[in-house]
Amino acid sequence: MVEPIRPTVSSRHGMQPVARQTRPFIYVPKGRYLVGSLAFKGQCKSPQIIIRIDGTIVAPLDYGVLGKSDNWFSFEDVSGVSIIGRDVQNVHLRGVKIVAAGNSLNTNGIHVQLSRNVEILSTSIKTGDDGISISPSTENLWIEKVTCGLDHGISIGSLAKDLKEEGVQNVTVKNTIFYNTQNGLRIKSWAKPSSGYVQGVQFLGSVMTNVQNPIVID
Repeated sequence: MVEPIRPTVSSRHGMQPVARQTRPFIYVPKGRYLVGSLAFKGQCKSPQIIIRIDGTIVAPLDYGVLGKSDNWFSFEDVSGVSIIGRDVQNVHLRGVKIVAAGNSLNTNGIHVQLSRNVEILSTSIKTGDDGISISPSTENLWIEKVTCGLDHGISIGSLAKDLKEEGVQNVTVKNTIFYNTQNGLRIKSWAKPSSGYVQGVQFLGSVMTNVQNPIVID
């Protein structure tokens, strides 16, 4: 359990860093919150920053409010950021670079679960586990122009861990590059009864170099 800390201070220039905290924690409680343009800017003193979202963040209906900004939310020159939430919808990730040691355990680059309408585009991932992992209750996920190196590739699962489990559906993986990875594209599940399922998955136009297991369904 992460202990709550003094919240960061908001300003027109973005969120200001919390001084000398080992694990800064930003929390959005349950409720609906209208938020204008917001930038999280580094360099940060902490190697790990956790953002937990239990509420709903809503953009202004008037586009003019955001018209002078390049992005609604942006993360600039930061590393070690984890965003945790439930029922995440309409997320667009582009141009992200993720690096972890090849021998580091359980270092998934991007983990998608309990989410709908997520796009991951033009991103580079090098980790010690799955580059992108996709877990139950994921719907409408689009992955394109992602490069994975030295990791376990892109995996759906593990699924069917629980007897009652949501499924994974409508996933497209397009124009991806894998090099020196253990796996390329994988769908994995436990060999036991479960209500979990996978449907509507497309793997299109992947290029693989020195990949041990290009495609795995198990």
